[in-house]
Amino acid sequence: MSWVGFPQLGIDKLYISPYINVFGFNIYWYGIIIAIGMSLSVLYAFFNAHKFGINKDKMIDVIIIGIVFGICGARLYYVIFSFDSFSDNFWKIFDLRTGGLAIYGGIICAFISGFLACKYKKIKFLPLADIASIGFLLGQGIGRWGNFVNIEAYGSHTNLPWGMTSNEIPVDLQPVHPTFLYESIWCILGFVIFNLLLKYRKFDGQVLLMYLTWYGFERFFVEGLRTDSLWLIPNVIRVSQLISIILFVFSIITLVYILFFYMKKHSDKEYLYVNTQEYKNSLLKK
Repeated sequence: MSWVGFPQLGIDKLYISPYINVFGFNIYWYGIIIAIGMSLSVLYAFFNAHKFGINKDKMIDVIIIGIVFGICGARLYYVIFSFDSFSDNFWKIFDLRTGGLAIYGGIICAFISGFLACKYKKIKFLPLADIASIGFLLGQGIGRWGNFVNIEAYGSHTNLPWGMTSNEIPVDLQPVHPTFLYESIWCILGFVIFNLLLKYRKFDGQVLLMYLTWYGFERFFVEGLRTDSLWLIPNVIRVSQLISIILFVFSIITLVYILFFYMKKHSDKEYLYVNTQEYKNSLLKK
C-alpha cells in the first residue's frame, strides 16, 4: 500500500488506498473527489444564479453540456501532450480511474461548448461564464485532492516544513513540494475572495477575466515546481506555463482597459450596470 508523510510536521506515514472495493468492484477516490468538486460547483451556480440574472433551467442544460465536453477536453489535452504513454495501448486513453485529466483542456472545452450551448439556448454567455468561473475555483480546489490520493502532481525537492515524502515518489524519500496543495489552497482562497467582491462587479465577463488572471498567475509559478509537467518542447517550454502567461497577460490588459478606459466612454451601456435588479430581470426574461 502507498503512503505519504510530512516528516517536519510530525506526520511520518499516512497509508492511502487509491480506491475502495464495493461488491468486488474498485471505485477510485480520484473519480469520487472530482465528482464531488463538480457537484458542489453546480450547486453553487444553481443557488446563486439569481445574482447574475440567469434562468436556472436553461443554465443547468448548459452546465451539463459544459461538464461533458470539459471532461473530454481535459482528457484529450492530456493525451495529446503525453501520447507516448498511450502508444502501446490505445484503450488506455479511455481509462480515467487513475488520473490523467488536464485542467486547461477542461477549461477551454467547457467554455467553448458552453458558449455554443448559450447561443443555441438563446441566453447571454458572459453572465453564465462569470458564475461558472467561481464554480471552477471551488471544483478545482476540491478536485486537486484527487491528485493527493493518487500521489501525483507533486514538485521538486524542498526543505520547507510542509515537504511531502512517499514511497511512490522516486527521489530517495526526500521531501518534495505538495503542489496539489498549493493549487487547492489558491483556488479555495480565490473562491472566497471572488464571492466577497461580487457586489462590486461592473460588467458581464469581469469575473471570467478575474478568474483567468487569478488562476493563470498561480499556475505559472506552481507549474514551474512540478516534475510531471506536459511539455510543448521537452525541457524548454511547459504547456501549462505558456498558456498561463498568455491568459494572465491577456486578461489583466483587458480588465484594465475596460475598467479604466472603455467604461468611461460608454457609461450609458446597460451591461455596465450588472448589479442592478432591472438588468438582472431583463436577462431572466430572455
